[in-house]
Amino acid sequence: MKKGGLFSLLILALLVLNWQPIWADGIIIIDPPPPKIPPYLIVKYHRVTVTIQDQVAITHVDQVFVNPTDQRIEGTYVFPLPEEATINEFGMWVDGEYLAGEILPADQARNIYEEIVRRQRDPALLEYVGRNTFRARIFPIEPHAEKRVEIEYSEVLPLDNGLVHYRYPLNTERFSPQPIQDVSIHVEISSQEAIKAVYSSSHDVAVDRHDDHHVAVGYEAYDVTPNVDFDLYYTVNEAEIGLNLLSYAGAGEDGFFLLLLAPRVEVDPTEIVAQDVLLVLDKSGSMRGEKLSQAKAALKFVLDQLNERDRFNIIEFSTGVRRFGQGLLDLTQREAAKKWVEALQAGGGTDINRAILEALSQVDAERPTIIIFLTDGLPTEGVTDVERILSNIDDAAPKNVRIFTFGVGDDVNTLLLDRMARDHRGTSAYVRPGQNIEEEVSAFYAKVSTPVLSDIAIDFGRIRVEDVYPYPLPDLFAGTQLLVVGRYRSGGETQVTLHGQVNNQKQTFVFDRVRFRSTGGESFIPRLWATRKIGYLLNQIRLHGESPELIEEIVELAVRYGIVTPYTSFLVQEDAEVFSEQGRQKTAEREYSVIAATPAVPTGRIAVDQAQAQRALEDAQIGGGTADNLVRAVGDKAFLLRDGLWIDTTFDADRMTPLRVLFMSKEYLALVRARPEWSRYFAVAARVLVVLEDENGRPQAYEVVLEGDTDPITVPAAQPTPTPAVQATMTPLKTPTRTSTATPIASSAQPKTLCGSNSAMLMAAAIVALYFARRK
Repeated sequence: MKKGGLFSLLILALLVLNWQPIWADGIIIIDPPPPKIPPYLIVKYHRVTVTIQDQVAITHVDQVFVNPTDQRIEGTYVFPLPEEATINEFGMWVDGEYLAGEILPADQARNIYEEIVRRQRDPALLEYVGRNTFRARIFPIEPHAEKRVEIEYSEVLPLDNGLVHYRYPLNTERFSPQPIQDVSIHVEISSQEAIKAVYSSSHDVAVDRHDDHHVAVGYEAYDVTPNVDFDLYYTVNEAEIGLNLLSYAGAGEDGFFLLLLAPRVEVDPTEIVAQDVLLVLDKSGSMRGEKLSQAKAALKFVLDQLNERDRFNIIEFSTGVRRFGQGLLDLTQREAAKKWVEALQAGGGTDINRAILEALSQVDAERPTIIIFLTDGLPTEGVTDVERILSNIDDAAPKNVRIFTFGVGDDVNTLLLDRMARDHRGTSAYVRPGQNIEEEVSAFYAKVSTPVLSDIAIDFGRIRVEDVYPYPLPDLFAGTQLLVVGRYRSGGETQVTLHGQVNNQKQTFVFDRVRFRSTGGESFIPRLWATRKIGYLLNQIRLHGESPELIEEIVELAVRYGIVTPYTSFLVQEDAEVFSEQGRQKTAEREYSVIAATPAVPTGRIAVDQAQAQRALEDAQIGGGTADNLVRAVGDKAFLLRDGLWIDTTFDADRMTPLRVLFMSKEYLALVRARPEWSRYFAVAARVLVVLEDENGRPQAYEVVLEGDTDPITVPAAQPTPTPAVQATMTPLKTPTRTSTATPIASSAQPKTLCGSNSAMLMAAAIVALYFARRK
């Protein structure tokens, strides 16, 4: 066999070994590799189109590769397939010849696996493995030329605990020697049963809900090197409100959960909560010109979106305060109100205290009420002391009011606006210079215009839950979803009860057989929880003042989960002592002294930047904060780079003695082979220190070294695969509570899923039927 062919075969042996399943992404391996350059072709663009119909997913991948060398080369295109997936199409022509491909089963390559691992010496490849691999030989690839590859495959997605999970491994694009110009993923989901929550734990996606049964999800990025798999979850349920739970528990630790709460998109008009809307507009002199024109357009948009039974009024303020009508008005006054708004002229000072108290005086305590408060300045008239204004609001605001504030520009008091909103179960937002006020306010009101459940409270039954965020829980609106994260003491099944109000009537929704895992689960949840908690703690410090206890908690969380933000920058200081309790205590003391010496600035660009950044952490959909080349997050672990060694943040230098393992040695490979899930930790780098467990299940640190003395290693036994969670079902309740009568997706005895070794024929039939139907 030629040397180049042997190299290709050995690479393929690594890629197909069944350690940890990777779903599907292709690379072209240069064979034989040219000297002094990476053995992979550059990826120019990577576009993925996915259609999912009732759990059957068809994924179409379009990639363009570039030969960066000055010579003609040959290579092998390899594409790991999901378990039991079926290739539909593969497309590439070279000099008019169609290149055929083949699937290489894993059992053909396992015998030579260790040889290629040692030869390649690239720990990143430890994650890039799968059961079967599609491959095609590509020759010639001309100097600086491009090759376009298209491949399409089908698979049936599993349903676990009421959620459908789709994964596409973008992290394999780190094998591209340069950033990728264009990366995009577009997913179209259709389902016979109503789609409720749609959530990506990995990427900031746009979600377009066409109706209850059709949803589009999109992600785009430019000049990036993706290093995180694309994970998408969605739930299907005919219930009025869908509730689904993901959880994670490490060995010997309290668990973490993510609760997805989502109502229907299409709501019967009789089910919409009737609410009162009070619009409060600053028309002081500083609003003159484009700002006031945009604000007027925003108010008219809100007026046009009012529901049939809603009531409203408008308050404008500057040096004085004036309202459109007497008391709360019905929609017969809408057109007159729009004309009144159009006639407003800017001028005068800013009496925030009087304006908000005027709005609060009109609140009907018997109806849900939202106040939209828009200002571009500081209080300059009347009561100007921030604490006194906030005290006046607290005294005057009934429990049923929600205050939403919009600060226009950077000359606003962020502490005042944030506390106005936070203390009264609303949110604050900022329209920066150059942004359009109409667009920001209109987008906000489109989300909150149709409330379906207010005053939400959740009872988790027998499961003890704590540290829940967001706090307090916001109201639920049609077409939106609520993500709730928290901790729990021990796993098991429970009954979750959702309480709330609809049109001033108490409502109760009960969900049976909701399962909290006792071990394992979705490892992204701890970092998401920690990110939200750090955001909450930082805002508490900014709004109410610092305390040593809060700083200590932020330091512990930031170190443990590798969460880097402008306010946890100590994490990337190589001299920071964070790998012992004493070291973290010193770091917390230093951070406290710095924060205490620099009081929060309430106004100006920096203040608005800080308010927005901390709010983004508190509302995070993805865990982690700002990425940095000294921090890497992998599953539930984080690693910090210190003197060329990536160190697991759970390592305690005072209590742990690491065992030294030689990189690519028999012991090194044996550890990964025994526990496939550990491969992602060893894939961090050639030099890594990771805390895993020994043969008795106790925490044990392993340090991978490139040379020098090593320690004897006893390889732990493999762990059994956890049992999948059971689909939650909804139990109807008797009047006066309100429940769903929808039939559950699956019986309580067994989840409805087409994946698994006992259902290959059924899966194949479903794929073939859908595939040919799609071609007609």
